[in-house]
Amino acid sequence: MLQSNRSVAKCLTVAALVSSTSAVAQAATWSDTFVGYRYGTQFTEPNNPENVEKHILQFTHVSGYSLGQNFFNLDVLQSNSQDPANNSDSGATEAYLAYRHQLHGGGVLNEPIAFGPVRDMALTFGFDLNTKNTGFAPRKRQLVVGPTLKFDVPRGFVDLSLFYSREWNHCGLPPCGLPENQNSISFDPYYQINLAWGLPFKAATLPLKFQGFYNYNSKKGNDYFGEATKPEQLMRTSLMLDVGQVAWGAENSLWMGVGYEYWRNKFGNHSQPGVDTDAMTFNLEWHF
Repeated sequence: MLQSNRSVAKCLTVAALVSSTSAVAQAATWSDTFVGYRYGTQFTEPNNPENVEKHILQFTHVSGYSLGQNFFNLDVLQSNSQDPANNSDSGATEAYLAYRHQLHGGGVLNEPIAFGPVRDMALTFGFDLNTKNTGFAPRKRQLVVGPTLKFDVPRGFVDLSLFYSREWNHCGLPPCGLPENQNSISFDPYYQINLAWGLPFKAATLPLKFQGFYNYNSKKGNDYFGEATKPEQLMRTSLMLDVGQVAWGAENSLWMGVGYEYWRNKFGNHSQPGVDTDAMTFNLEWHF
């Protein structure tokens, strides 16, 4: 658990550096920051036939400035004993950090790149980092870059991106078959299709929002065991009620709702238990 805490601390340090660098570089014209919580009992892990209960603490920040926008998200996931930490009967702890930066055509060129249903285009680049204190000891490092179409919707946003991606990871298990004293792997370059959305609306008088993302990752070569990977799909989505606005008139303060995680061929794995996920979640967000 000490190693996990150190890894989480490193992710938090990176988070602070990213946020402070962005803030110094450009003054934000708008921003939204929240602490979230998700809970579910039907999560899965590759080569594990059991459903896993997870408590997930989330920190998210999104902001815009004259040239574009920043997105930052850190998830800290605590599993139950069905997904144990290395040499322990207690559940594993994982930290997953994602950062994306968009340069908007309208900000850089002083005129949006608009056509049809697209209100602007952007160049998006960023990275993902992950660590988890299991025997496998994953340490994902991923870079993405590519164009984003920003669709014209009445409220909220819909973004569609095509990314070029490179990914590196680690395996601490002897069966992985990686070079001695190295235990790391560099996957083949692959493409990722990313759809992200956040759509506020009202049902009768209730203020709601439908939000989420969908990723399609193409094959990325062989895995740790020399097996060919398959395309991977991941979707997380939620329907949320603005409880703060309904209960005490504070708009965009406290949201509550239900979510769903759909994952196929998790991490490119296939033909083994635990690679497909269908998990309902309870979701909370506190914006400040």
